[in-house]
Amino acid sequence: MNKPELLVTPIHIDDIPALIEAGADAFVIGEQRYGLRLAGEFNRDDVRKTIELSHAKGVKVYVAMNAIFHNDKIEELKGYIEFLSEVKADAIIFGDPAVLMTVKEVAPHMQLHWNTETTATNWYTCNYWGRKGAKRAVLAREINMDAILEMKENAEVEIEVQVHGMTCMFQSKRSLLGNYFEYQGKALEVGNRQKQTDMFLHDKERSNKYPIFEDENGTHIMSPNDICIIDELQEMLEAGIDSFKIDGILKTSEYIITVTKAYRKAIDAFMEDPELYEEKKEDLLNEIEEIQPENRPLDTGFFFKETVY
Repeated sequence: MNKPELLVTPIHIDDIPALIEAGADAFVIGEQRYGLRLAGEFNRDDVRKTIELSHAKGVKVYVAMNAIFHNDKIEELKGYIEFLSEVKADAIIFGDPAVLMTVKEVAPHMQLHWNTETTATNWYTCNYWGRKGAKRAVLAREINMDAILEMKENAEVEIEVQVHGMTCMFQSKRSLLGNYFEYQGKALEVGNRQKQTDMFLHDKERSNKYPIFEDENGTHIMSPNDICIIDELQEMLEAGIDSFKIDGILKTSEYIITVTKAYRKAIDAFMEDPELYEEKKEDLLNEIEEIQPENRPLDTGFFFKETVY
């Protein structure tokens, strides 16, 4: 039986040793200039050091280049990809074909993970990008368990699924928040979005608060709940899903470390004995519920919903 990778998005480079100790098998890092909705900002020195620390412990590092690129950034891609090749990143995460084409030109050995976050909704499209050079497809968050299992059964590439954390509901390339604050005669510094954890859209009718932040890639509105399916992993484990992702965006370091430990226990218990996982999963869910912020209820996302648009 295939043991899935436990993939984590860290906030700070200082968290890397603790997350490795907690059981992370791989990390997604990068900088907002090239990657979308990263949990933390990792400059080139941070990327280099993270790879050194991780590789010393047998842990992989994937670097996000899945932003929406316009002409002004195309000339930069080559230099950044050459840097990632030099420091031995394990894969580049991409959505824009411009990244794929540049990788083929300057670092053809580099592995690629296709991640658009929205359009990986069928196995045929996953295989299309696989035949173009991607080793892995990151599935959309809006598909249910039956669709995930069918995609894994028919995919020619590795399959990655987010199992924990918030998801993006809306993105605009426009600086909507910054423009609004400017209209109000105020200044909004968007360079450090980690200080913007208290901005929400409030739906009083449903008592939902949608976190909203702005970075170099525009404005992002996030889900009011956090996905958590630590007690619903069995079908995907049996199907051989290749990677389970914990998204740490807008979370604390302590939260991410605790959640990583819990999912590590869940995966290991199932691999040892599925009945052991059945015995432990409710306790592991309770561990996460104990640290969950009051305004961030847990749910199962679209995993057990009919996908309706």
